[in-house]
Amino acid sequence: MDQQLNVIVQEISVWLLPILIAVTFHEAAHGFVAHLLGDDTAWRLGRVSFNPFKHIDPFGTIVLPALLLLARSPFLFGYAKPVPVNFRALKHPRRDMILVAAAGPAMNLLLATLAALALHLVVYTSGIAQMFIAKNLSNALVLNVILAVFNLLPIPPLDGGRIVTGLLPNALARPFSRLEPYGLILLIGLLIVLPLLGDQVGFNLNFISQVIRRATGAIISVILLLTANS
Repeated sequence: MDQQLNVIVQEISVWLLPILIAVTFHEAAHGFVAHLLGDDTAWRLGRVSFNPFKHIDPFGTIVLPALLLLARSPFLFGYAKPVPVNFRALKHPRRDMILVAAAGPAMNLLLATLAALALHLVVYTSGIAQMFIAKNLSNALVLNVILAVFNLLPIPPLDGGRIVTGLLPNALARPFSRLEPYGLILLIGLLIVLPLLGDQVGFNLNFISQVIRRATGAIISVILLLTANS
């Protein structure tokens, strides 16, 4: 029992910091870019901050990733409290909506690249510290890429959905944006219900996870190549 508890504690310890940094910087990036483009809503509310407590959603940031981790889920994701953005206050609402939405995934890809570069410095540490730092950096690399890919799925209210809304003509953008209140239900259906249904009927319907896995693997390979880690 004690050994199992130690394993769980160790597993959480090397994921907690990467998760907090990934979601905190992701949300802060949205708010900062919105501020640059004319909307100071997030700035006034203190959401353009690297303080994780400003962004943590108890369930999405802590409970959900922990449950997926303990359940040995093939993919790990979570979410923070969305940064409030008044798109009407942006200088060029449609264009700037795309830039604000893209800022979060772009930040995650930057963090993943920095983690890969930092792996070169692990050799200057030793012992338990070396293993701990290496595992944190490896997890940061993987987690940030997964978060970027997941958020770029073209489903409102994910960043990819907002990007699609900004690109579509008004006649299509408005009905597409109305899907936003049902986004979580759509994600649960695509990621959990549909694969379970596929198992029952003998078809592999877990295509969203496959897309995330393949895209994540491809991006990680490129980052490792660019940072001379391969």
